[in-house]
Amino acid sequence: MRNERWSGWRRFPDARKRGILVAPIATGCYQLRRSDTRDLVLFGQARNVARRMSSLLPHNAGGGGHRSNSRKRTYVEKNIGKIEYRTCACDNVEQARLFESRLRRDKHMFHT
Repeated sequence: MRNERWSGWRRFPDARKRGILVAPIATGCYQLRRSDTRDLVLFGQARNVARRMSSLLPHNAGGGGHRSNSRKRTYVEKNIGKIEYRTCACDNVEQARLFESRLRRDKHMFHT
């Protein structure tokens, strides 16, 4: 992997307030948690991590993409001030899938 270490935890940006998402525009993984409880919310891998993560908000709240799971979108929107994320860049999709498989071992509120 290009970077086997996670980025630091960052506050998930609120696009309605012109927040900025800092994530790879390349293959990698992401993980979200609640900042107040440290409960893991969700994780995933993507060919473009930044684009995939931007789909976690409804379109009317600044989200993009075509994510169809409204439960995830609604949860993130309602808890936007308490959500933080981290990312990990990978060299290719296979490495991202392997890294994501390790994340499955932890208990998350939502599954990818």
